[in-house]
Amino acid sequence: MVLVAQDAGAANQDVRMDVDADEEAQLLQREELDFEDNTAAQAGFKKPRASGLLGRLKGPDPPETQTINPFFAKAQEFLPTWLNRRFPERRQQALLLGGVLGLWLIVFIISLSVQLPITDGLGRSVTNLDCTDTLWKPKNECGIEGINCHPFSNSSFSFKCPAKCASVKVLNPRAVGPLDVNYRPLVIGDDAYRGDSFICASAIHAGVISDNGGCGRVILLGRRDNYSSVQRHGIESIPFDSYFPLAFAVTSDSSIKCPLDPRNTLLFLDFITTALLSIFVAAPAVFFPIFIIVFAHVAFASDPPSASSHNTTVLPDHIASFAKRLLPALFCAVIIYRSTVRRTLHGLTAHVEKTIMWLGGFFFGALSNYTFDWIPIQRLTAHDLEQQPGAKFALAMILVVLVAIIAGQIYYFWLEGRLLRYLALYGLFIFGILVCLTIPGVSLRIHHYIIGLLLLPGTSMQTRPSLVYQGILLGLFVNGIARWDFDSILQTTADLRGDGKFDSALPELLEPVISSTIQGLVAIFQWATPPAMVDGISVLVNDVERSRKFFSDTEDGAAGFDWTRPPEETLNEYFRFGYVRGGRALDYTKVGTLFGNGTWSGAGSG
Repeated sequence: MVLVAQDAGAANQDVRMDVDADEEAQLLQREELDFEDNTAAQAGFKKPRASGLLGRLKGPDPPETQTINPFFAKAQEFLPTWLNRRFPERRQQALLLGGVLGLWLIVFIISLSVQLPITDGLGRSVTNLDCTDTLWKPKNECGIEGINCHPFSNSSFSFKCPAKCASVKVLNPRAVGPLDVNYRPLVIGDDAYRGDSFICASAIHAGVISDNGGCGRVILLGRRDNYSSVQRHGIESIPFDSYFPLAFAVTSDSSIKCPLDPRNTLLFLDFITTALLSIFVAAPAVFFPIFIIVFAHVAFASDPPSASSHNTTVLPDHIASFAKRLLPALFCAVIIYRSTVRRTLHGLTAHVEKTIMWLGGFFFGALSNYTFDWIPIQRLTAHDLEQQPGAKFALAMILVVLVAIIAGQIYYFWLEGRLLRYLALYGLFIFGILVCLTIPGVSLRIHHYIIGLLLLPGTSMQTRPSLVYQGILLGLFVNGIARWDFDSILQTTADLRGDGKFDSALPELLEPVISSTIQGLVAIFQWATPPAMVDGISVLVNDVERSRKFFSDTEDGAAGFDWTRPPEETLNEYFRFGYVRGGRALDYTKVGTLFGNGTWSGAGSG
């Protein structure tokens, strides 16, 4: 890469640098992907304006190309000018750039060494957890009576959690006794936590680790009763007034030499490195090393993708994800640069302003899991907008801000005489979105990397607002790809549902027959004739699958479910029923409660 310092006030500017700048300017005009006319080739020729609305939309004649007149111009140009004079040869500049990037890479790799495997005081490997890892698997994966999730007690293991687990929430309703929990951390209890609680969030709630991550030990306690709700360390736990077969406690483990999470160190390293590149390098192609550094920061530090469950180190998974996603992202970066970024940064001498506005916006967007975390929209889907409190209002406010920004950008495009071309371009975008909405069997999903790609062409001009908007959109694109990969803009219902509801038929329960025997309280449940498309029925008691019967197994099918409560059991018990199809449990009914005194109160239906 050639470092081109532009010194407008220097009388003896290097001739070769002038030639390079002229060639780049000509290349910019020839290779614009936004259908620009080559105004240099038409110098002195004034095209007639169309009359009426079309003529007014074309803008002023001649067009007013927007350029930034820097504040304190000499101060902002001093460093790149000094660098160009100190290292005037192209080879010297290339070696200097290579040295800076090489030094960054070395420090970056050393900082990642904290993600290598570590052991506890007994020499056993410390397990790396994700923020959503639990001991009790969701969606009935533990099997009948939790057989697949043993052991329940007399066992422990050491763990390491990443940073920022306190804000990780369930995004589809989870049953916790009489409650349907959503949009909050899944932490059930206090001191003793229910087995399906998020381990890392529970460790934060217990004060064993902070939201910056850390290490500790999980101790399996077996069955525990009456899980209380307590607000601690920014997390309010969820109450559960009955029993669950698996509980755990979280304690500190001084035998583990737990390294600090590297994200703060790497943020300082990456921002300083990119800021130096932004200030010292005048060529717009500095975008590429900055893009790679920010991409690496997201992929390894600020918002890394999920790794394999319960492994000893996340580093191999993160390296594999980074290598898989960077190459296609760089292809997109080339298109973004040639069509948008180069027009904004070419000839820009306000290097400090570029660093504050464009690079600052770049990091602001790339750190969206921090900077936009306060917005109550977890996913831009109709389900989330309908269910999450405050989501509709937040979306309305975002749209208002976007309309104001778009109006300002339209004005600048009109001044530059490019409005009609960009209206046509965005007309194609809108047409494509409408076509996607009509395709049967799939749903349109506008990921934030898609938002970045759609809106970036609207920042292809050299104004201060465009520097900020372009930086933020580039950051959103990088965060979306480095964290979530190139997720499809069209997704099936199953992709969007995740662990959510199927919107399936629900069993119609009859009033249970409850009686007392020498063995204890006996409750006999029956249901109306099931629809033909289901195979059987599943029963949850206290959110644990206790029975799964299939209608074809006996002559009269799965006609009922008998539940016996021992005489010494006095806690409430919570029942849900759901059909089974193809070996998979579908949606469950609302909760029905068998109280400790033997009475029944049950919804038992949707």
